[in-house]
Amino acid sequence: MKLISKFLGAIAAASLLSLPAHAESKEAATIEQSLKVLRELQAINDTRIPDLLLSKAEGIVILPANVKVGLVFGARFGNGVMLVRNPDRSWSNPVFVSTGGGSWGFQAGGQVSDIVLVFTTRQSVEGITDGKMTLGADASVAAGPVGRTAMAGTSVTFDAEIYAYSKTQGLFAGVSLEGNGIFIGKKANKRFYDDDSAANIFASKAAPPAPAPDLVAEITKLTSTATEAVAKEEASKQPPATAPATEAKTYPLPDPEPGKEPPGN
Repeated sequence: MKLISKFLGAIAAASLLSLPAHAESKEAATIEQSLKVLRELQAINDTRIPDLLLSKAEGIVILPANVKVGLVFGARFGNGVMLVRNPDRSWSNPVFVSTGGGSWGFQAGGQVSDIVLVFTTRQSVEGITDGKMTLGADASVAAGPVGRTAMAGTSVTFDAEIYAYSKTQGLFAGVSLEGNGIFIGKKANKRFYDDDSAANIFASKAAPPAPAPDLVAEITKLTSTATEAVAKEEASKQPPATAPATEAKTYPLPDPEPGKEPPGN
């Protein structure tokens, strides 16, 4: 009983780290923190999401202040946002999501991490839109590669549907999150948009409440810049164009005595 009390106390204490520090809605604070996490991740060339991966992104989930605690058994939980590509390759309004997962074994302590997930297929995006997805079961997940051009110009293929990044103690790196669930936050969406349907929010062309437009603009800028960088990189690898070979031509010599038959005829 004492162990359980300590465990629940650890969860409560860790949860306070993810609450907004000033008077604003919890949803607005989540969006602002998500924007901060994304900018911090992309600010360091050695740990940023590679351009090639960003150019292929079909969806992005940002989970600021994701809490992991453990005492004999462990738990991970947090809230964040998800944006997906529209058919015209623009980005949707953010939908609120939550995450949760558990583990068993000898463990103790707590940790707060910022997590970014990059979805590379429409199937994985649609899996979450249905309401719930378990990473590693419903969609393959792998630790994300880092570096601005880490994968540009290589033969690396995107075998996983989702790539995960986590910042712990100030450094972003790839992380494995198999077994964690991602859920649509219907209550949060209802409070922020007055609509709990993720499909409706994704499809909406109306401008979302502040500060959501700032997050949409930041992701649009990052992915557009990445797509341009990849296209430029690919163009630089193409062999230089060569001029087409010209057909050899022969020209008759001028007749020194026009009108006379050649000798021997």
